[in-house]
This record gives sequence, structure tokens and C-alpha cells, in this order.
Amino acid sequence: MVVMLSSMNESELASSHAEILSRIKEVRAQAIEHTIAARRLSAQRRELMKELIRQGVSQAQLARELNVSRQAIQKMLAS
Repeated sequence: MVVMLSSMNESELASSHAEILSRIKEVRAQAIEHTIAARRLSAQRRELMKELIRQGVSQAQLARELNVSRQAIQKMLAS
């Protein structure tokens, strides 16, 4: 929402600020939710990869299958 601030009175300006601050809070809450979900998914990925390794799949095989480097696999397993 783009508003010409110079043509607004103090009440309208305060209302506009309140709306923008409210939207910032909403976006922040969504970002926090996404961060939590990403961490949960990362943990699930790590556990699945560890299970494959326990079953004998090598890090190199995982890397080829996932189209990433072996170093990327190591980082995924470590995080």
C-alpha cells in the first residue's frame, strides 16, 4: 500500500502507520513459522539420510541421487 504522506493529516498518518506496523507483525509471524517449519524439515531430512546410511547407502550415493556434492551431504548430516 503506497500512500502520499504529504497529503495526509496526522490522524490519517497515524492510521497508515498502524496498518503498516500491523502488516509488518503479520509478515514477521509468517517468517517465524516458516523458519520453524524449515528446521523441522531439515531434521526430518537428516534422520532419513542417517537411516539410509545405516542401511549401507554411502554419502557419495546420496549425493548423486540428490544431485548435490558429498560436502553438501556432510553439512546436511551435521546441521
